[in-house]
Amino acid sequence: MELTWGLLGALICSLVSADNGVSTTTPTITVKQGQPTEFQCDYTANYQSPRVEWKFVNNDQETSIIYYDGELTMSYKDRAEVFPKGLRLKSVTKNDNGVYTCEVTSKDSSGTLLYGQAKTTLTVLVPPSIPVAQVPTSVTNGGVAVLSCIEKDGSPPATFSWFKDKVLLPSNPKDSPTFQNSSYTFNPTTGVLKFEPVTKGDSGEYYCEAKNSEGSQTSGVVRMNAEDVNVGGIVAAVIVSLLILALIAFAVWFAYSRGYCNKKTK
Repeated sequence: MELTWGLLGALICSLVSADNGVSTTTPTITVKQGQPTEFQCDYTANYQSPRVEWKFVNNDQETSIIYYDGELTMSYKDRAEVFPKGLRLKSVTKNDNGVYTCEVTSKDSSGTLLYGQAKTTLTVLVPPSIPVAQVPTSVTNGGVAVLSCIEKDGSPPATFSWFKDKVLLPSNPKDSPTFQNSSYTFNPTTGVLKFEPVTKGDSGEYYCEAKNSEGSQTSGVVRMNAEDVNVGGIVAAVIVSLLILALIAFAVWFAYSRGYCNKKTK
């Protein structure tokens, strides 16, 4: 019997977030972008003639005042409404992601100051935008190549996948006969794909995909070519550079030997 009551109490606590007589039945809210949403703020009868304030802290930890001294602040006047024991946003955007706090102050019948607060975390669902694939077009065999997939609009944040020649790259190249000769690491959270070392077989057409619970988008295709170091070209360039330096040195010696650099202008 005690176990049953304990489980019931735990269930109630999971559904209601309370602080000194101030509570909410919606400690977390998930809603699609463009939809309205409501935040509940309940308080006990001990709060006589309560003063209610609403605050918002975004995911960058920046604090905004929504409702203060009986009025909505300027940035919320056209997009929010306050009703008894609640706040309504008419149409949410990704910028509304964060924590909403209802703060209630009052005095009880004995004149004692009361204060309580209730917090609600809002997650706005937004599909990813088209990601940008940053791919080097020419890399050197034996070197390092870093490919990046960038997408910042999705909420919750997107996870990433990479494709080469329309084939999905596995997390571990050794798990696939197609990519077992490649050597790379991949982070699906950041979208960074790193080849080390690059091999000739890594040449191909690459694109990436960004995906969350609301949808997916793919980037444009970029070709990466893995090429050998042009040893002959490097040697030729070094020889030409040495010849030029030798000619300059000869010209300086010749000028001094003929006395051209010792003459003074009168």
